[in-house]
Amino acid sequence: MRSIQAQRLTSLPPYLFADLDKKRQAALARGVDVIDLGIGDPDLPTPDPIVDALIEAVKDPRTHRYPSYEGLPEFRAAAARYMQERFGVKLDPDTEICALIGSKEGIAHAALALVEIDDTVLVPSPGYPVYRIGTIFAGGNPVAMPLRAENGFLPDFDEIPRVVASRATVMHLNYPNNPTGATADLPFFERAVEFAARHNLTLLHDAAYAEVGFDGYRAPSVLQVPGARERTAEFHSLSKTFNMTGWRIGFVAGAAAVVGAIGRVKTNVDSGVFSAIQRAGVAALGLPPSVKEGIADVYRQRRDVVAAGLKKAGLAAPVVKATFYVWFAAPGGDSRAYANRVLEKAGVVITPGVGFGDAGEGYVRIAMCQSKERLAEAMDRIAAV
Repeated sequence: MRSIQAQRLTSLPPYLFADLDKKRQAALARGVDVIDLGIGDPDLPTPDPIVDALIEAVKDPRTHRYPSYEGLPEFRAAAARYMQERFGVKLDPDTEICALIGSKEGIAHAALALVEIDDTVLVPSPGYPVYRIGTIFAGGNPVAMPLRAENGFLPDFDEIPRVVASRATVMHLNYPNNPTGATADLPFFERAVEFAARHNLTLLHDAAYAEVGFDGYRAPSVLQVPGARERTAEFHSLSKTFNMTGWRIGFVAGAAAVVGAIGRVKTNVDSGVFSAIQRAGVAALGLPPSVKEGIADVYRQRRDVVAAGLKKAGLAAPVVKATFYVWFAAPGGDSRAYANRVLEKAGVVITPGVGFGDAGEGYVRIAMCQSKERLAEAMDRIAAV
């Protein structure tokens, strides 16, 4: 009998966070008081002005019809203003910005827009699983760029074999980085753009955590690099910046050819973001910097709690300047075994690093999406393990 599932599904591992959720649910069913530090889903509420804008927009029957495929003109204009005010990057909202149903959707669809069958795609390892999975769905071959602690969890472009680089058509980057919390400066992006130009690559940068920075750190945009707009697109998300993970809205900005290709895929497979949510997105992008800074400061305080707790437990972790993740070496070196032990013995969900790629083995990730009190309790439980 022919398999019901398409062959491409056999090459996919179980989605990391779906597997974690099953284990969490099983522990809850046993009556365990689970502290979930697995998925990066902000526990803070969406700011009131955004919620109020949505309520007002929902009352307008014009928002109940099909939205614009590429995004409402006012949302794309707001995104363009944000890029210019925040990064000094001037973009054409009509051709260089497209609304997304969250950046995850845009990254997955980018593969369908840009990757041919058997194309080589450079993906960071450890890295957000969708870079690799989107490539596989498009029929491409993901090739890992290892991110190592000794290099600040940045890829070493000189380490990529020339034969691999010559076959590659797309390269993914992500800074501030998930899962490691690493940051990149503008000189790094200059090297990345130069590498992409030399090998005729399309560079895709996931900037979902660009506004979650502290200790004076402000993430740059790869689009600030001269010449980047010729071959680069950057994905921005309102999810982490404004606690809007469930709202599903973001945008892609950059090279018109890349943005247009992604938009063409989307025109054929989805009907765009609900117009009322786009209006709320306009309100979000227009909020004063103090709102984003206040949210980021919450994560800074949580980071300090986690850092102190891990130090007390004898576990070394870098003090991150961005994201709400802490990445540290798993005792014993087996990330799945350690994460399972912490769940079974401490009732704390953490993410095994190997789920982000082979180069993530030996590490685990904590998502600081719980209150300081629950994080402190979680650190005490982990110390006991």
